[in-house]
Amino acid sequence: MDARLNYFASPTAGKALKHFMAAGKVLKESPLPAATQELVALRVSQINGCAVCIDMHTKEAAAAGETAVRLHLVAAWREATVFTEAERSALELAEQATRVADGGGGVSDEVWARAALHHDEEQLTSLVVLVSFMNTANRLNIVAQQPAGDYQPGQLH
Repeated sequence: MDARLNYFASPTAGKALKHFMAAGKVLKESPLPAATQELVALRVSQINGCAVCIDMHTKEAAAAGETAVRLHLVAAWREATVFTEAERSALELAEQATRVADGGGGVSDEVWARAALHHDEEQLTSLVVLVSFMNTANRLNIVAQQPAGDYQPGQLH
């Protein structure tokens, strides 16, 4: 299976994606814990059905030491006991921010307050930008039908 588009072969898309990928690197260096970043990226990608991002973030998280149990339970995090309260609040915020078109009204005050209990303002800012970044990446990959399964950890770093 080949992708519909090769964004990096396009002069316009290639230039835009160079900056987009640089923004992703800045997020990796943010004070939001790396494990939280991978769990959030994975959950947003699951919601959106982005196979290539699910492939990437599952493998990156595993390479960074994340357990298989936690990776398998991200999709059902509410019923799982393996996540910290801080991670749960980040996953909840990520879900509401990703599902804004589902008529839920965006991120509720209650969800925001729970996230703010566990994350300082810089972490919250990083979390919101990460969720937005992942939603954009998911859409780029889904529209182009990027194939999944061949990603190797560190491939895009």
